[in-house]
Amino acid sequence: MKRFSRAFVLSTVFVVAACGLVYELALVALGSYLIGDTVGQASVVLAVMVFAMGVGAFAVKPLQRRAAATFAAVELLLALCGGLSVLGLYAAFAWLDLYTPALIVVAFLLGLLIGAEIPLLMVLLQRIRRQEAGEAVSDLFAADYVGALLGGLAFPFLLLPFFGLIQGALVVGALNAVCGLALVLGLFRAELSGRSRAALAAGCVVVFAILSFGYAVSDDFETTARQQLYKDPIVHAERTPYQDIVVTRSVALGGAADVRLYLNGDLQFASVDEYRYHEALVHPVLAGPHGRVLIIGGGDGLALREVLRYPDVRSATLVELDPAMIRLARTNPLLRELNHDSFADPRLTVVNADAFTWLRDGARTPPRPHPTPSATGPSSTAPAGAGTAGSYDAVIVDLPDPDSPATAKLYSVEFYGLVAHALAPGGRMVVQAGSPYFAPRAFWTIDASVREAGLATTPYHADVPSFGDWGYLLAAPGEAPTPALSPDAPPRRYLDGATLAAATTFPADRRRLDMPPSTLTHPTIVDIVNGEWKNY
Repeated sequence: MKRFSRAFVLSTVFVVAACGLVYELALVALGSYLIGDTVGQASVVLAVMVFAMGVGAFAVKPLQRRAAATFAAVELLLALCGGLSVLGLYAAFAWLDLYTPALIVVAFLLGLLIGAEIPLLMVLLQRIRRQEAGEAVSDLFAADYVGALLGGLAFPFLLLPFFGLIQGALVVGALNAVCGLALVLGLFRAELSGRSRAALAAGCVVVFAILSFGYAVSDDFETTARQQLYKDPIVHAERTPYQDIVVTRSVALGGAADVRLYLNGDLQFASVDEYRYHEALVHPVLAGPHGRVLIIGGGDGLALREVLRYPDVRSATLVELDPAMIRLARTNPLLRELNHDSFADPRLTVVNADAFTWLRDGARTPPRPHPTPSATGPSSTAPAGAGTAGSYDAVIVDLPDPDSPATAKLYSVEFYGLVAHALAPGGRMVVQAGSPYFAPRAFWTIDASVREAGLATTPYHADVPSFGDWGYLLAAPGEAPTPALSPDAPPRRYLDGATLAAATTFPADRRRLDMPPSTLTHPTIVDIVNGEWKNY
């Protein structure tokens, strides 16, 4: 019987450790979705929670004489706070603009309760059978660390895909409560007074009622909270393993409706002026050779639309990490109208892969023919690394801003070196590089990184009202290329020779800054609070 009881306690340690780690990961993931600064969010959450765990372990010492009742109460509170943590923080972000203070409070409270668990479980374990302190600690922490492994793996591979952040936290909260109460009421019921048992039963009913209500309304809550973040009605929203995708459409009153795409809350384009951004991005680089074009990013298909307007483009390869973005651009009527159904063009090959890995693998892979498209659109997802080494006449890098380590690597010296290796002789590259007006340090850091990779650069900028003054870098091996338009360039609404000639001139207060390049080991990440960059 004692062996079974010890196994029950250690199994409880295993489960509650998994639940505790899920709460931590949920807070980090939510912050990366809403704020974008993954490193900063992870640092704040982990630092505050670990500190609070120490406080909780110390604070629970006077309550160890009533370890069973205290542990049950801690688990109910932890289930309630942990289960509602994501929902509450989302509300603080959407309505109160108090996300960071709320995050610190929630992380501290969760850490306090998690820290109280182990001392209480140690007392309960010793009540079953006394053993040496070192032996008991070894058993307890072995179960704790293995449980953390389970929670760490379950979060990205089970909870997020099947439940999402809000509902996943609520489910884990319910599991937390069930496990804690099962241990106390199953093994240590005799230690509880009648009043304690009644209080725990009432608390259990209340906690499960709140968590169940939260689960029932979570979809409506998320829809309402998400809409609060955008001024125009949301017509499409989905959270993928890679990002949060939102499409809005303004109500047309005497003019064309404005369709906007947001990724993780950051504006990617506005239909009223996206042509300015994409004409300035695409046409200068296609003034050189452009038989084979590589587009990195640009999953909305708008840069692709401009590329495919050139009849002498023989093939275009688009590399996009998120297949959901490609699916949306192929099927959503609003996006299809904007991208002119460019994904149905037989010259296109789509690659769903991380661009850095794809280029790196392709640098070791001889060029191979692209697959033949199907009748319904480009079939095709090309093999990773297929035909990249020295293959492309023009490369267009149209990626989201580097506000996390995952995207920062796509703005590194190493990445631009891989792009340079993919260029055919005489080939050129263009990079969207942010605003030289609002974030000059960001813009000139990208320029320094491209030059450090061995490419000569010509910076230029364009007026895109939705973004403000927006900057680009035209780059090539050898001499810096001059932005120009191809003689066979198709008609454009914004960009002409005079506009492009003026685009290379920067005002005195926005001239080149001497910035260090960004590398994989010393990435420079956008600080979206003030529009500048900071090094980690």
